[in-house]
Order: sequence, then C-alpha cells, then structure tokens
Amino acid sequence: MKTINKIVLAFAAVLSVGTMSAQEEEAAKKFTVSGSVDAYYQSYLSASDNDGQSFGTAFAENSGFAVGMGNVVFSYEGEKVGAVLDLVTGPRGASATFNSDIVDGIVNQAYVYYNVSDKTTLTMGRFNTFLGYEVISPVANFNYSTSYLFSSGPFSHVGIKADFALSDDFSLMLALTNPWDTNNTSFTGEYALGAQLGYKGQYLNLYYDSGSNDGLGFEIDYTGGFDVTDSFFFGINAAYNDNDGSGFYGVALYPQLAASDAFSVGLRGEYFGLHGDANADESVLGLTLTGSYSVENLTIKPEIRLDSWSDAMPYVDADGMASDNLSSFLIAAIYSF
Repeated sequence: MKTINKIVLAFAAVLSVGTMSAQEEEAAKKFTVSGSVDAYYQSYLSASDNDGQSFGTAFAENSGFAVGMGNVVFSYEGEKVGAVLDLVTGPRGASATFNSDIVDGIVNQAYVYYNVSDKTTLTMGRFNTFLGYEVISPVANFNYSTSYLFSSGPFSHVGIKADFALSDDFSLMLALTNPWDTNNTSFTGEYALGAQLGYKGQYLNLYYDSGSNDGLGFEIDYTGGFDVTDSFFFGINAAYNDNDGSGFYGVALYPQLAASDAFSVGLRGEYFGLHGDANADESVLGLTLTGSYSVENLTIKPEIRLDSWSDAMPYVDADGMASDNLSSFLIAAIYSF
C-alpha cells in the first residue's frame, strides 16, 4: 500500500508541475513584445547633398547617413479583451506622430479592444490609419521611401472603430474619430467619420471631416493587390481628396517579384496631382525601384528614386538652379524582432 501511495503522490507531483508549466506558457503567450530599428544612407544623383532638399514625401528626408526610427510594440491579449502600446523614437517616429501632444511624439499607437463576438471587434484609442497602401513602419512597406498618396493622407486616428467579419470574404469597418492626426479636439466639438469595405483583400476606404481647422475634408481610397503568380505580386493604391474645392488625387502601382526566398525587387510607379485654383493643377510622376535582401531578421533595401513634376520646379539641380526633377540613391537597413 505504501508503494502505491508513493506512486500516486509522485504522479500527482509530475502532473502539478506540468499544469503549472502549461499555465505559465499560456500566460506568456498573452503578452508579446515586438518592434524594429532602421537606418539609411541617401545621396542625390541630380543635385548636391548640401542643398537641404527632399522629395516632399514623408520620412527619409535626409542626405548622408541618418536614423529612421526605433519602435517597440507591447501587446496583451486576453480571452476577449486586449491592449496595444506602440512606442516610437527617431525622426521617422517624430514625423509620424507630428511631435504631437502625446508625450512629444513617443506614442504611435495606444488602444484597447474588445472581441464582442467571433465576428465583431470594438477598438478605442489611437490607431494607425486604415487608408492607403503604405504604413508608418518600414518593416511592412516594400519601398523604404514613401509615396505622395501616403504622405498626403492621415497617419493615425484617435477614436473608436468597429470591425465586422460579414463573411469569409467580406469585412466592414466603421469609425468615429477626432479629425485626422489629432489627439484631441481642442474643444472644437468636431469629429471625423470613417468606413472600410473589404472583399478578398481589396479595400474601399472612406473618410470625412469638415475640413476646417486644418482638416482633411473628404477622401475616397482604394487599396488592394493580386498574386499574379506564386512569385509575382501586383499592388494598387488610388485615392481622391477634396477639401472645399482643393485637394489631391493619384494612383500608385506596386509590381513586386520574388527572385528567391531571400531577394525580391519591386517598383513603385506613382502619378500624383493637386487640384484647385491654389494648386494650378500641378502633378508629379514618381518612379522608385527597390531591392529587398533578407538575412535572418535583417533586411537590406537598396533604392533608386526619380520624381518629375509637370508644372512646378520645387527642386534645385547640381548647379543650384531650379529644377522640376530630383533623383537619389538610398540604402536602408531594417531589423525587426
């Protein structure tokens, strides 16, 4: 009998240790930490690096060696609720948050969410925008520099949104937020409306605010893409914006070819224009060719970019004269964890 009791006690002890390990493992899965660090070197091909000019799009605005951003994302996921805190630093992070009233541009995202059901999720706080093909983090973009469409639209929203999985193919998102890229309404009482309809990876996005107090006005945006083959992807972004008769419009195409598991090459061809009396219908054609080589968690991106304006001369050439075009070579290093 004593032998049997010892066996039972030993089995119970092993089971208890196993249960505790499983509980600890389950608890660890709920809390995750991820992030990235990036830096780059850029030199202008058609102009001096000392003129202090840039293409006019967001981020990667410096010549010579420069830091992009570092970010750390803390996330906790419970059975039905969770929270995300995304902290950024560096020039890219500061530009993405406009050095806003949220701790001097340190907080990129900070939101909580509630999975009401398997098909409905409510999110409240500050979250990155649902409009456009490109995003703030260089990890999720194929090209390192960003497009005019991305740079002209909102980066983030502060408010509440509801995501609905209507079926296996259809999704719907509705949002009520502060005006674009604003952490508070400054007691103006103004808000913005947003919506997104998704179908098999294609998304139609709508955004509206009154346009006052530096608002965006109305924007309609299509973002999507298709796997043409196992190694060839074709992405598309098109948008139109109007704010009291002025705004922007454009289309960007993103053909990308995976030559191997480690190396891919992609082109961003963008046509972007301004409309309205104040803008004189100016437009630009931007061509950006980017390579992407990965070694473990490190990605190296060499990039050549050429932008040419039709009715404007926003740049200077190598002789210091006004020019309608600018070209550059850039190489970026991005580490994600």
